[in-house]
Amino acid sequence: MAAKASDPIETRLFINNEFRESSSKKTFEVIYPFTKEVVANVHEADVKDVDDAVAAASAAFPAWRDLGVDGRGAYLRKVSDLFIEANDELARLETLCTGRPISQYVDAKMSSELWRAFADGAWNVQGTASTNTPGLLTLSVKEPYGVAGMIIPWNFPLIMFSMKMAAALAAGNTVVLKSSEKAPLTSIAAAKLIQKAGLPAGVVNIIAGYGNPTGAALASHMAVRCISFTGSSLTGQKIQAAAAKSNMKHVHMELGGKSPAVIFEDADLEDAAAQTQFSIRFNSGQVCIANSRIYVQESVADKFNEYFRAQFSKLALGDPLDPATQQGPQIDVLQYKRIQEYLGIGEKDGSLTLGGDANDGFFVKPTIFEKVPEDSRVMREEIFGPVVAINTFKTEEEAIQKANDTEFGLYASVFTKDLDRAVRLSKALEAGTVGVNCTSPTGAKDAAFGGYKMSGTGREGLLYSIDNFVQTKSILIKASGASASLL
Repeated sequence: MAAKASDPIETRLFINNEFRESSSKKTFEVIYPFTKEVVANVHEADVKDVDDAVAAASAAFPAWRDLGVDGRGAYLRKVSDLFIEANDELARLETLCTGRPISQYVDAKMSSELWRAFADGAWNVQGTASTNTPGLLTLSVKEPYGVAGMIIPWNFPLIMFSMKMAAALAAGNTVVLKSSEKAPLTSIAAAKLIQKAGLPAGVVNIIAGYGNPTGAALASHMAVRCISFTGSSLTGQKIQAAAAKSNMKHVHMELGGKSPAVIFEDADLEDAAAQTQFSIRFNSGQVCIANSRIYVQESVADKFNEYFRAQFSKLALGDPLDPATQQGPQIDVLQYKRIQEYLGIGEKDGSLTLGGDANDGFFVKPTIFEKVPEDSRVMREEIFGPVVAINTFKTEEEAIQKANDTEFGLYASVFTKDLDRAVRLSKALEAGTVGVNCTSPTGAKDAAFGGYKMSGTGREGLLYSIDNFVQTKSILIKASGASASLL
């Protein structure tokens, strides 16, 4: 369904179960990247709005915590069903914000699955019991933090919204979530679904705004006890500092990446090329786990590059609302200009063998650089566009050294038919996820997701996310008349 600027879109803040304008009445524009049309003016939360949202969440926490897993789960299952019902509207809104082709939209279905899974997954939050200390029954229990703050990115906003919020709510926390100023519309639409599901007032609060003041106020708020962030490493450092300077709130973060793919001469080269070119072009390259660095064994580099270019150059660029479109524009003019800067660096430092030019409408053609020095910014920094650097290596040791020569460590891949080599590389590559004969966005629902080094702290996933939102308490029960040991 084609989107129109005149279609009604909710743009207000959601605080204490009510939609309301920002205290300052300030708004910011949301622009459809394809047409550059303003599709909404969204209310920008200021410090007072953050305070109000946190106060509402704090007041709602005791009753929500005490509902228990069954009580909270019933609400989460209602939200899960509503996400499926709202699929078309959510797809429209996300395309309007991000420019990601609507044909690739599976986010509402994935989000629905997350809400339903966490509704039951909270039963797995278990403690321990021990009688090892004479005279004591020792218990450990897992309890929610209280108010959980969340700051989500713009590239997959609804999935990030659901992964964090459903887990936090299932564990018994209440939530204040700040959406990205670039893609706030699906978060606000999700607030309408949460309201429709009947969650108690104050349990979920959703605000929109920029990193400063909105995000900074949330990260430094003294009543927020934990914060979950997905975004750039630079912003992650600011959030970590704000958390430490305020109340030492618990922080977990999934940050940027510069993911390598290592292609050995015995690999299925056609399959490796097909997977790696999709990885870097998916969502116009605006994916933290995209394999933006590819290292090919020297003896097969020409053949691999031929396969890669043949597929990488065939993309259909166009209107993201057209089901035939395979690649949309970059999200906005800032990202578009950022990539243009890197294109200039790549042409200066390396050899341009495909693409390299950007088109009006924030489009960037699929671009390949070869023979780029390892110390080039193109090799060191996250570009967040359909731009890949393909270099060569001779030995396994050289491949490992080059792949690990980065401060990022989110996703790495190795393509080989040699099982022993696959095992060695899986151990040697410094990344939170290593794919063998597969690459991003390949993942597993029951796997942990997170990064090494500057790519983050903590892990997310169906079996892991809830752990981010609980803390451990020890309870010591002394029997009457028994003597207990002192430390």
